[in-house]
Amino acid sequence: AIVAAIGLVAGVVLTLAAKFMSVPVDERYLAVRDILPGANCGACGYAGCDEYAEKLAHAEGVKTNLCTPGGDTVALELSRYLGQSYEEVLAMQAIVRCSGTCDRTDYIMDYQGPQSCEGNNYFFQGRGSCSHACLGFGDCLKVCQYNALSIINGIAVVDPDACTGCGMCVLACPNRLIAMTTKNSSVFVGCHSTDSGAFIRKICQMGCIGCKRCERTCAYGAITITNNLASIDPAKCTNCGECINVCPTKVIHTTATIEQTHNAVG
Repeated sequence: AIVAAIGLVAGVVLTLAAKFMSVPVDERYLAVRDILPGANCGACGYAGCDEYAEKLAHAEGVKTNLCTPGGDTVALELSRYLGQSYEEVLAMQAIVRCSGTCDRTDYIMDYQGPQSCEGNNYFFQGRGSCSHACLGFGDCLKVCQYNALSIINGIAVVDPDACTGCGMCVLACPNRLIAMTTKNSSVFVGCHSTDSGAFIRKICQMGCIGCKRCERTCAYGAITITNNLASIDPAKCTNCGECINVCPTKVIHTTATIEQTHNAVG
């Protein structure tokens, strides 16, 4: 009888609590959140899909085309539901700014510690002769939800068709080799070292030596040399490929042939 009485009281208390302390369901937020892919990558500029959905549902002026993994499909669905004008998503993709494959550079350390890029990076900035190079343990692969990355010949390679531009790999790389660029800009510099050209020639067969040939050749002012390293402005680049032809170390690539480039020997 005592147990039954306690159960009855507890049931009444829970019923009253459910009625008077319940939180109203935000159907607008839930609908928006259900449209988003749930990658929680932060590419939209918010902490994750939850925060982006909250801002879309209740804040003014938040654009519906910020989700790069969802692409135009998600942007269109969000625009329809929220009654906003539709804008195309600026498609992004990751690039790996390193060309130091196993046949082009050397390991100077027999590393046997934790098998991760972050762990290896603590030991004198990695096992390779170039302290700026890809460490090759695949920390970027582990965070990619779309299987867009692989390790080929010792360095990370991006599959541009599978990459959604979420940016998770950018955060995972301890050497900050991975960067984001627009899908319509396919030419990039496959090096991130700011060491002198003379030093680069000693440690890597395919590194940027800061010779400025690409900068002088580019008719669109898309290439600049800063701290011995060439960089390409995707807003100005027309993908003409002239910089690829004049680069003496062949360190400028196009995403259309990057896998073949990294597989090549010599």
